[in-house]
Amino acid sequence: MEKITVALENNKKVGSPILWASLVFMLYLLLLSVTMVGGGFKMATGDQAKVLFEFASHPIAGLMIGLVATALIQSSSTVTSIIVGLVAGGLPVETAIPMIMGANIGTTVTNTIVSLAHIREKDEFKNAFASATIHDFFNILAVIIFLPLEIMFGIFEKVSEWLVSFFVSTGDMSIKSFNFIKPITKPVVKAIESHLSFLNSEMIGVSLIIGGIFTIFIAITFMGKLMKKLMVGRAKEILKNAIGKGPLHGIFSGTLVTVLVQSSSTTTSLIIPLVGNKILKVKEIYPFTIGSNIGTCITALLAATAVTGDFAVFALQIALVHLSFNLAATIVIFGIPFLRKIPLNSSHWISDLAIKNRGVVFVYLISLFVVIPSAILFLTV
Repeated sequence: MEKITVALENNKKVGSPILWASLVFMLYLLLLSVTMVGGGFKMATGDQAKVLFEFASHPIAGLMIGLVATALIQSSSTVTSIIVGLVAGGLPVETAIPMIMGANIGTTVTNTIVSLAHIREKDEFKNAFASATIHDFFNILAVIIFLPLEIMFGIFEKVSEWLVSFFVSTGDMSIKSFNFIKPITKPVVKAIESHLSFLNSEMIGVSLIIGGIFTIFIAITFMGKLMKKLMVGRAKEILKNAIGKGPLHGIFSGTLVTVLVQSSSTTTSLIIPLVGNKILKVKEIYPFTIGSNIGTCITALLAATAVTGDFAVFALQIALVHLSFNLAATIVIFGIPFLRKIPLNSSHWISDLAIKNRGVVFVYLISLFVVIPSAILFLTV
């Protein structure tokens, strides 16, 4: 028995460097894929990026595109990385901002689905569903408050432009500090382009976009799995020590755990069974859930480091929009007592309806993530 234990420990020691090396490779693939999407978008559209995305120029349409895409993919990290790539290829920042906001709402579908595991037990389901939907209502409220302000005053566009100015060299549009990315990604992209040289420029661009999006899927999926293997024990330890020690501690811990596991869906899904089984209360996990919104911004910031050239500054800008939006939502909503209660009260209200009639759950999911977005898209496009 002792020999088996020693062997397992040795395997862990040997396996850990392999896992870390794999994680570094997946990070490289993420950087490479964003470069592919940005380069491909430029090749495919030339100077017509604005024309191509005119259908999404309406802010509500952009919001719904981000929401639906994230709900389908179930990963805001993937969608925001794709958006960074598109901005790197010429998609206007003002068009991309509502998409980023929509991605915040779309990512909440995962933990709502996770809560359905408790649907057979009335009390468990009430708590689990409330703990899942509090994330929905917080992000919806954030969009209700900040999207109109963005449309009227461009607050996040201006704030992110100011923030990105610290990374921009005087007199040009090149980002300092991030130039080391280009030498490790550009040769691979050029090699791919040369292998596709039998196609015309537009088709090479389309191929790069498709290949880049596919690679983003692979990179983020495996990054999540690797981070879970490497960090989930530490994440659970942080989780155990985080809840119930005050709002600021909860927000910070939610941010940290999400950075460790690279997925807000994973972070919020970890706590739902604990609430369902009455180990934790909905009110206690509320700050932790908000922190996951901030932590998930790390992926877009990493993706932005891959971008060089004329649009590099805009790629970093949209990543900073994601961060500033989530920070502003946390400060305003959680900082004002009246607003802070709205997601909490709303989650209890919908969970009360759900235990009286289970059909409410499916109407809620289909309405929020399918019917309403589709109807709005149809009316605004």
